Amino acid sequence: MPHLTVHALETDLTGREPELIAALTDATVEVYGEWARELVVVHLIGLPPQRWGIGGKIAEAPAPTVTFGVRAAVFDRPDAAAITGRLIAGITDAIAATVGERVRPGVTVELIASPAERTGIGGVVAA
Repeated sequence: MPHLTVHALETDLTGREPELIAALTDATVEVYGEWARELVVVHLIGLPPQRWGIGGKIAEAPAPTVTFGVRAAVFDRPDAAAITGRLIAGITDAIAATVGERVRPGVTVELIASPAERTGIGGVVAA
């Protein structure tokens, strides 16, 4: 189950939430396939500008960051580099298209691998 957590300035999210959730879901489906659509989970976390710091100072205009939870097995595939590249590019494109091209150079997408036996749903290990 792909899980995306986006941290962005509240002002970058306000009014764009439905469009961004749809765009991030579509970008994920482009890589995984249509079967994954109903499984994509997106959390949008908006921060006020004074709560985002870079280099020990309040950040001027930080770009969104995305933590993307994936199954660890994706990195064992022979086409892992292509898949991860497509995920990162697609997620970045979705954010830039929704929030604005000004953020593209700073958008950070971090793929976090989770082995199947380390994920649980409803109190049960999700195999």
